[in-house]
Amino acid sequence: MRVPKDSGGLDAGSGDPLSGACTAIAYVAGNGAIFLWSPQAEALLGYPAEEVCGKPAVDLLTAREDREAAVAAQVRHTAGQSWDGVLGMRHRDGHQVSVAVRVRPLLSKEGQAGWSVRAADARAVEREEVDRAILEALFSQSPIPVTVMDTELRYLWVNAATERVTDLPSERLIGRRIGDDSPDSAPTIDRVLSRVRDTGEPVVDFQVLGRLASDPDREHVFSASSFRLTDGAGRVLGMCQTYIDVTDGYQAQQRLALLTEAGVRIGTTLDVMRTAQELADAAVPGLADFVAIDLLEATVRGEEPAPGPVAGEVRARRSGLRSIREHAPEAVFVVGETVAFHPGTPQVRSLATGQSVLVRKLDADEWFAHDSRRAEKIRAFRFHSYMTVPLRARGITLGVATLGRNQDLRPYDEGDLSLAEDFSSRAAVCIDNARRYTREHNTALALQHSLLPHDLPDYPAVETAHRYLPAAAHAGAGGDWFDVLPLSGARVALVVGDVTGHGLHAAAVMGRLRTAVHTLADLDLPPDEVLTQLDDLVIRLIEEDPDCEGATCLYSVYDPISRICAFARAGHPPPVLVQPDGAVEILDDIPPGPPLGLGGLPFETAERRLADSSVLALYTDGLIEAPGWDVDAGLDRLSRTMAGPTRPLEQLCDAVVASLLSEHRSDDAALLLARTRVLGAGRVVSWKLPVDPAQVAHARNLTTRQLATWGLEPLTFTTELMVSELVTNAIRHARGPIVLRLIHAAALICEVSDGSLSAPHLRRARTGDEGGRGLFLVAQLASRWGTRYDRDGKTIWAEQALSPVEAPTPAL
Repeated sequence: MRVPKDSGGLDAGSGDPLSGACTAIAYVAGNGAIFLWSPQAEALLGYPAEEVCGKPAVDLLTAREDREAAVAAQVRHTAGQSWDGVLGMRHRDGHQVSVAVRVRPLLSKEGQAGWSVRAADARAVEREEVDRAILEALFSQSPIPVTVMDTELRYLWVNAATERVTDLPSERLIGRRIGDDSPDSAPTIDRVLSRVRDTGEPVVDFQVLGRLASDPDREHVFSASSFRLTDGAGRVLGMCQTYIDVTDGYQAQQRLALLTEAGVRIGTTLDVMRTAQELADAAVPGLADFVAIDLLEATVRGEEPAPGPVAGEVRARRSGLRSIREHAPEAVFVVGETVAFHPGTPQVRSLATGQSVLVRKLDADEWFAHDSRRAEKIRAFRFHSYMTVPLRARGITLGVATLGRNQDLRPYDEGDLSLAEDFSSRAAVCIDNARRYTREHNTALALQHSLLPHDLPDYPAVETAHRYLPAAAHAGAGGDWFDVLPLSGARVALVVGDVTGHGLHAAAVMGRLRTAVHTLADLDLPPDEVLTQLDDLVIRLIEEDPDCEGATCLYSVYDPISRICAFARAGHPPPVLVQPDGAVEILDDIPPGPPLGLGGLPFETAERRLADSSVLALYTDGLIEAPGWDVDAGLDRLSRTMAGPTRPLEQLCDAVVASLLSEHRSDDAALLLARTRVLGAGRVVSWKLPVDPAQVAHARNLTTRQLATWGLEPLTFTTELMVSELVTNAIRHARGPIVLRLIHAAALICEVSDGSLSAPHLRRARTGDEGGRGLFLVAQLASRWGTRYDRDGKTIWAEQALSPVEAPTPAL
């Protein structure tokens, strides 16, 4: 208001900003001169009384229109005229001050004698007016409860919202302590308000629990804030508090927190029973005092439950159980037991309809017709509210969750049911994932076990023992395998491999590789060539199936006659050798080679002469890799476990497994131990024969005498015939030198070597043919026969089985 106007703009009543002790007062005479100037006026405009008294008041005005209006008012000099407004006035230092003024006439017997002027800084007046309006609205119109406490924590003032919430008039609240109305929350509130009073630091959003008169059955949560009140001198007057009902938000936050925690806690493994227990653990105590999870038998076994609802009496497996009481004494059945649910029970209703059942008020008498034991438990532990929620995922019913309250006095409501359904839907997906994994895991294990050797025969070259331990249930069956394969000349191939990945796919790839190794072993190829052929096979598998990721393999061949063991490895850990004196050596000098499936890089064979009774340990990386140590640490532990005096291989296997394999291993582990044997000189004879047809009869004579020495006369005829045919073929079709060797091992082995690399062919001779029947006769007489090649030529060999009496003991 730049122009003065009639009175009425500023109220002179209670709370008037121009009636306080700080209001500036001046008196202006009828001629317009100031004749009284208060100290407050000096503080407002800076002029002392001696400078302004006697001077025209209009000189203090800055705006021309204000000066003209004031002069006009002076000229009119109308008795009883008054006005108030905001004027721009000049401060002594030159700046303009916006001043709220109230002008009232001074009357005498002669008429108007002048004016009284009350003034204050317009900004302070406006601020005080706003503050007064806010304060009035806060205490009379605010929907938020506001209270003022004195320093003794007694109600000093309350607003209308507080009266509505407490259902008490202010007269009954004033002077009482807050604990008189909220005894449960009194300690917390007293502690907080005392800290605010003593430190002056405000506290925001501390929670207060209480019940409203309008809703006595439900506990409400209030977000309270408090700050200290002081006067101008800093004296503490009390504390002001505000209370906001955040019950709905608090419950939503609690439910969200429970769901978040459930998402973290449920489904940590791929074990059906463990996942069910995680659901029970996550629901107590936040949602229930007691929880039981019952899964259908098909779910637990990993089978596909029948689609659609379940009808009739239902049998399930108790898979999860949790109570706020230790050992869950409320439970009729413990985890692992079979539970029968009769028609009419909430569980069967949930299973049959696929819908949850909410029982706000539970009556134990309803259970007598079906199960008196459950009814007794309900009464004994005072269950008052109940929920059953079906566990369904992907259209399949997996089981049912039962939740009850007995110590928490709140009955279940729709919000609790919705939360339980959210819990259960998440858990059901995890349980179904675990069920599917269990089915695949069991199938993969069955396939894997069917592909692995069960009992290894006792070979003259080595004594063996083995262990195969699948990964923990959550990791899945792997593609580890091992083999001990008989080769010609009493030799054996020791093989260990590992297909990358887990599950059915890895087991299937393992089966194909193992079959290929058997075929390549029959061809009697050297170790590096075997790995080269396997590498080509894995490359083709990867081209056919991108999910095939490759494999590693260690292939070794031990000869008990020469005591030489040839090794080749493709990305596989090195074998460990234990000398007869107990010293341990890691054979890491064997070229490692790339894993199978990379292609382009050659494999190398390394040879090592082994002492009699040496122990070789071949294994997969699952044996030496584990949480907490790296491969080097695993190799060191394996070496320390195997070191020391000679022990039975079975006992040594057990020691290695106990030392290196944990219950929660993440990968399969295969271990193959082989103790070497030596075939003594008395069991092997060889003769070098000239390339002369006359040597055939000499070879037969040598054979006859040697068989007599070994006591194998019953085999003389067939052996002479095989020797005659093989030596004759060598003389006719090959070149020298020709070597005949006989080996008395688990079988009688006849070998004829020559310097030719031409391959012999088995064919059926026609009636008129004079030759071509030699290999055919050998094949008919021998239990096994074949050809192997080396740098100097080839060897054709044939074996004849021996009776237990004729076969030598493994020590010979």
